[in-house]
Amino acid sequence: MPANDPFARLPQAASFTVTSTTVTDGAAWPPEQHSSGLPGGKDTSPQLSWSGAPAGTKSYAVTVYDPDAPTGSGFWHWAVVDIPASVSELPEGAGDDTGSQIPEAAYQLPNDARVARYIGAAPPAGHGPHRYFVVVHALDIPSTGVPADATPAVLGFTMAGHTLGRAVLTATAETPA
Repeated sequence: MPANDPFARLPQAASFTVTSTTVTDGAAWPPEQHSSGLPGGKDTSPQLSWSGAPAGTKSYAVTVYDPDAPTGSGFWHWAVVDIPASVSELPEGAGDDTGSQIPEAAYQLPNDARVARYIGAAPPAGHGPHRYFVVVHALDIPSTGVPADATPAVLGFTMAGHTLGRAVLTATAETPA
C-alpha cells in the first residue's frame, strides 16, 4: 500500500480511542460497508464508539477517507459534524439517507459522490488494497460553522486549527481484477 499519510501535514493532535463492533482496526470492511454497487455491498456506515478524548472537547466530527483512491485527492466517504461532546458513539447504519440516528444538532456533509450520507468502499477492480481512515476528531468548538453543503475538504480545513485529538481506526478493502 502507498505510504501516503493523510495527517502528515496537519497540526499534531492528541490520540484517543475509537472502536467498532463492525470492523477491527487493520481488518477488511465487512461486505455491508462496501458500496451497494458491489456484490453484498449495502452502504451501511460502521458502528463507532470512542473514549478518552482530550479535556476541553466541545464537539466531535467523524470522517471516513480513502487516500488511496486514484483521484489525486483521495475519496471522502462520510463526514458527520457538530456531534455534541456528550455523545460517544454512533450506531451501525447511522449514515443512511435519513440521518435519523445522527445526534440532534449534528449533520452529514455531502461526500465525494455528493450525497449527504455514508457511501461504502468501492476500490477500482485490480487497483490493489485501499485504506479507509475512520476518524473521530475532538474539537475545541461546539460547532464548526461549516455549511451543510460544504465538502469534507472544507471541513478538514476548518477543523485544522480546532482539533484537540484524533481517534483513528483503519479498515481496508480490495476489489479483485
